[in-house]
Amino acid sequence: MHLDDVAFRYRRRGPWILRDVTLDLPPGRVTEVTGRNGAGKSTLLALLSGLRRPTGGRITGRPRRVGYAPERFPAAQPFTVRGYLAHMSAMLKAPPGAMDTWAERLHFAHLMDTHLPDLSKGSAQKVGLTQALLADPGLLILDEPFAGLDATTRAILPGLLCDLAAAGTTVLVSDHQRCLEQLPGLDHVHVADGTATRTVPAAEWTVLEVGVRAAEATALETRLRAEGHRVHRRQP
Repeated sequence: MHLDDVAFRYRRRGPWILRDVTLDLPPGRVTEVTGRNGAGKSTLLALLSGLRRPTGGRITGRPRRVGYAPERFPAAQPFTVRGYLAHMSAMLKAPPGAMDTWAERLHFAHLMDTHLPDLSKGSAQKVGLTQALLADPGLLILDEPFAGLDATTRAILPGLLCDLAAAGTTVLVSDHQRCLEQLPGLDHVHVADGTATRTVPAAEWTVLEVGVRAAEATALETRLRAEGHRVHRRQP
């Protein structure tokens, strides 16, 4: 998936939340989205998921199946857990038994007949995670998924995300709980000052020396830096 010069603001004359965001997000990676509160992380995730459209620029290559779990699951709905997930399974054309499989894996099968408003925050979070995972998404976006989870589920979720990435899913997560920081091979997208920059683990960097025409050097350097590459221009 590629973001090309993406910009966003909520109102026509409102302040820009994001500008000049150019990123490549390859499949099969787990990427943590970082940044201070109010920097635009949730806005970026909503744009990536397709819930919001960019004010400027474009996003291409989004997988057809997208799973999205917001920071707070909207539990004030007149359903039981089973009724809600059955409805979502039908809408998403999920494989038979998918909701029961995820309920077992995320340790809330005993709550399937509980009404959504009666769930704890952590249990509601598990329902939100499940609806995002039901249809085998090619793009999975989780906004603060660890908030309120019990220790057991918090411990298994990073490995689960790695398994999904290994199967080819693009996974993006914001995480104030710092539950992903020990994950091997974790990529980062840092949101600050109205833009977002991607970095990859140091072990994955290599040096590629390229000769460029002088007239094209500045434009190429700018583009490479925007894509998250480190650029050193050798003086003639």
